[in-house]
Amino acid sequence: MELKTTRWDLVNGVGTITLSRPHRHNSWTGRMHTELRHLLQTAEDDPSIRVVVITGDPDGKTFCPGADSKALETHVDRGGYDAGTSDDIANPGYGIDPTFDADFAYFLGFETITIAAVNGAAAGVGLVIACWCDIRIVAEDAKLTTAHGKLNFPAEYGLSWLLPRLIGLSRATDLLLTSRSILGGEAADMGLANRSVARADVLATAHNYARTLVDTISPHSLRATKRQLAFDMTHNDPSRSIRDAQARIDQMSREPDYREGTAALIEKRAPGWTGP
Repeated sequence: MELKTTRWDLVNGVGTITLSRPHRHNSWTGRMHTELRHLLQTAEDDPSIRVVVITGDPDGKTFCPGADSKALETHVDRGGYDAGTSDDIANPGYGIDPTFDADFAYFLGFETITIAAVNGAAAGVGLVIACWCDIRIVAEDAKLTTAHGKLNFPAEYGLSWLLPRLIGLSRATDLLLTSRSILGGEAADMGLANRSVARADVLATAHNYARTLVDTISPHSLRATKRQLAFDMTHNDPSRSIRDAQARIDQMSREPDYREGTAALIEKRAPGWTGP
């Protein structure tokens, strides 16, 4: 696929997707959604890619401020919302569990780890993308807002389900009802961001985090742990979680990377993972 609204870079198992419409501050369009899903599918299909970082083009001075205002005007003229995507759009993360088969819920179906490097404002669907990622590194001065209430929209793309799980019901209710803006520092204080750093350091911090995962954690452990977290978010059965973990331990303890991890621990050296 020709990339018109995104960029893709791959270095040593870490892919970076850059949302890139700088002339429109990286605002969201159907084309951008199509390209994002294509790139996520590319990453998911390549077992050598362990982590994907999603960030905004710095020339756009935001991460993603939500839907393009010109597109919103078009929706008004058409008499309703139009996602602007075709029926043949890629479906990364689909087919794992029916509860993951929807826009952005598909992030739960990935085995690839996703990190949002929020290097500027994230509003509406921009905040949605960051929230569905596994880890969020946010600029201290970045403004974050759900935004929907000021557009006569409901809470978008599952945020009414996801935000309470990330930051608790009271805080989520506040952000969803008021559509107020918070800065990256407050986002970190409430647990929405894993950490907040200076804007200039956001992408490097995200890449360093990704590099640590790739270098120190076995590939199968990353995939298995992410899958456990996804499944456990969607049920309320601790015994199921324990049984699943026990089955995975039985399988994974027979793999070469278990022996390598144990040897590296005993020998006090870095592991040399061989798993996909």
